[in-house]
Amino acid sequence: MARVFKILSVDARVRIVTILKERSMCVNALARHLEMSAAAVSQHLRVLRDGGVVQDCRSGNFVHYSLNPETMEQWKSMTSGLLECDDKPVCCNSNGVGSCAK
Repeated sequence: MARVFKILSVDARVRIVTILKERSMCVNALARHLEMSAAAVSQHLRVLRDGGVVQDCRSGNFVHYSLNPETMEQWKSMTSGLLECDDKPVCCNSNGVGSCAK
């Protein structure tokens, strides 16, 4: 699970994932949308591709990137338990003593 958060620890990668949720795009289109150089976008896409987050599809001279739905579903199930809260009291201070909120 740490791998998921490491890949998404860079704001530009989160923005790329958000954009690719809507539709696939090539590097230059992403670069214009993000106001970044194509080289910088390519580096972020490499990390996302190596992590299985995005997949590429050649169309003529262009490579279009889209999200890998299988990876996104795996990540969703892995992280959902971590991000859910239950109704157990949670202590607010560092030593676990004192007022707690429910």
